[in-house]
Parts: sequence; C-alpha cells; structure tokens
Amino acid sequence: AMLASSAGMSAQQGPSVGDKAPVFKATADDGTTWDINKYLGSSYIVVYFYPAAMTGGCTKQACAYRDHKDDLAAAGVVVVGVSGDNVDGLRLFKLAENLNFPLLSDEKGEIAKAFGVPVSEGGAIKRTVGGSEHELLRGVTAKRWTFVIGKDKKIIYRNDAVNAEKDTEEVLNFI
Repeated sequence: AMLASSAGMSAQQGPSVGDKAPVFKATADDGTTWDINKYLGSSYIVVYFYPAAMTGGCTKQACAYRDHKDDLAAAGVVVVGVSGDNVDGLRLFKLAENLNFPLLSDEKGEIAKAFGVPVSEGGAIKRTVGGSEHELLRGVTAKRWTFVIGKDKKIIYRNDAVNAEKDTEEVLNFI
C-alpha cells in the first residue's frame, strides 16, 4: 500500500528533472496536430504551460518567446505554449500578438496532468481582435510552469514558479 501511495503522489507531481518526458499530441492553433515525437531526440523542446490566452502575464510571456525566436532557434530549441484555451481562442491570440510558434489546446487538461501541472476550472474572457469582439473559452486553467526536454528525451529543466516576463531569458540562460 505504501508503494502505491507514493507512486500516486509522484504521478501527481509530474516528471522531475532526469525523468523521461511525457509523449503527447495536441491540436495546434492552426488546427493541425502537433506531435512531440517529431522533435524528441533532435531538438531541445520548451513546453510551457500558461493560464489563459490574451491575459497580461500570458501575453508578456508569449511575446518574449516570440521576440527571442532567433536566439532559441540558434540554440536548437523548439517552443510550444500549452493552455486550456480552445483552438479558436489560440488562433486569435496568435494573430493578435503575431506569435511565431505553435500554441496547443489542452481543453481537458490531459497534457497538463501528464506533466503534473495543476489545473483549475476554465472560463471565458472577451477581447477585441481586428475590430471585432470575441469570447475566448478555455476548458481548464493551468498553472504557469515551464519544462525543457533534452535531446536525450528526458526533462532537463523544470520551473514551477515561473516569472512570466523572465521565462524566456531563464530558459536561454539554462540552455
């Protein structure tokens, strides 16, 4: 019973540095399926979880990844942002902020759960994009956590106390 109990606790906490990275597929902002297997073993992969598209901290974090795309690419890094937003909301977020990396929809929180990222109930916000008001819906709201997966397919960096504005800089310094 002790083994099952501690295994359950470990699973809730998600993978630690040195553990094999969770394998997943998700629908991206453009409606295509993004598959981590395409990148595992050949690139560093930044998987960052954020609470909600088009909110203050989440926009600052996404724009920092956008603005450092060349530095990240030069370091062999692929970036994906993951949230509980639906695909339409992600598409609007990407358009409004001219984001240059995939945003993945995790409406049920399944990817967050695989990484041990806490989620709470979803919600909706209204934002104006292109002169029209839109309601952005999310199935769950994830905590802001960042992971880096190494070329050995293992977690090499985990931050569960992310500073939205400094996340990209911290990841680049680590790599």
